[in-house]
Amino acid sequence: MLRGIATMLGSGASNQVGAAVGAHAFGTLGPAGVVAVRQFVAAAVLWSVARPKLRRFTWAQWWPTLLLGLVFGTMNLSLYTAIDRIGLGLAVTLEFLGPLAVALAGSRTRFDLLCAAGACLGVYVLVLPGPASDYLGVGLGLLAAACWAAYILLNRVAGARLPGLAAPAAATLVSATLYLPVAVTLVVRGHLDGTAILYAVVAGILSSVVPYAADLVALRRVPARLFGVFMSVHPVLAALAGTAILGQLLKLHEWIGIAVIVLTNAVAVHAASTSRNPAVARGGEGREVAGRPGERLLPSHGVPDRAGHHDGERYEAADEGQQMPRLESAHGGRP
Repeated sequence: MLRGIATMLGSGASNQVGAAVGAHAFGTLGPAGVVAVRQFVAAAVLWSVARPKLRRFTWAQWWPTLLLGLVFGTMNLSLYTAIDRIGLGLAVTLEFLGPLAVALAGSRTRFDLLCAAGACLGVYVLVLPGPASDYLGVGLGLLAAACWAAYILLNRVAGARLPGLAAPAAATLVSATLYLPVAVTLVVRGHLDGTAILYAVVAGILSSVVPYAADLVALRRVPARLFGVFMSVHPVLAALAGTAILGQLLKLHEWIGIAVIVLTNAVAVHAASTSRNPAVARGGEGREVAGRPGERLLPSHGVPDRAGHHDGERYEAADEGQQMPRLESAHGGRP
């Protein structure tokens, strides 16, 4: 259990350190340039592993994949631009509202309404709207949250219709293709710098590849519910990474806002995993789904999958007859 917790902590730290490292390249590449490099890295890794047969895709498989690729690109660009404007801790915390919204969507229970109210209160305390507030940065963080919510819903569809890693590999390739004009523009303008490219590549590895491998290991060592609740620590890790690596010191009200949102998310995930899965609540053998709030283990068509995360790619375990819990990894890391 302790090894599993250490692995989860390492995964979360890698995710947010990668985002902070990528921010060092903003001055040269801009947020769009950093996202482009990260998409290329994620696409290369996923494509080499999955090798999806695109010619065999039907339209029912293509449309969620195409939308997922568009969401990948929009989510990462809005998040990185928000990081550039309001800082890593605030941006990741706002983005975290996406999975929380999915967890609470459609619920009419008083408890879930209280969780939603708690999240709204946390956002207000976090931002403390005023004349000096960067509303564009806050809006971009909320856009990233909306994209994360859409990512979860689209992943459910694409993961059910495509085997293995085919969906995330194809979607990441679509996203990388959309960013080719950004790469061409950087080349034409002579903005490519070896150090900046290295920062962006390192960000892709730390925020995509490392969390993917670490989360798969962690899920073999800790209960799925614990994994889901532990994802709530990502905004805190983002704030610490922003402070240590980028020198982005948070004010007291920002720390309080982050704490309220993290606590609300953890409580909502815990309550959802116990109330919606009676077997787990009774200590039985039913399995809940870890990762992003509200995610459940859906009936598997062969093999279930896993989203990688910070950088958002979905993975599937491939041992015949053996299922792994589906997880939607958290934040700052996506393809």
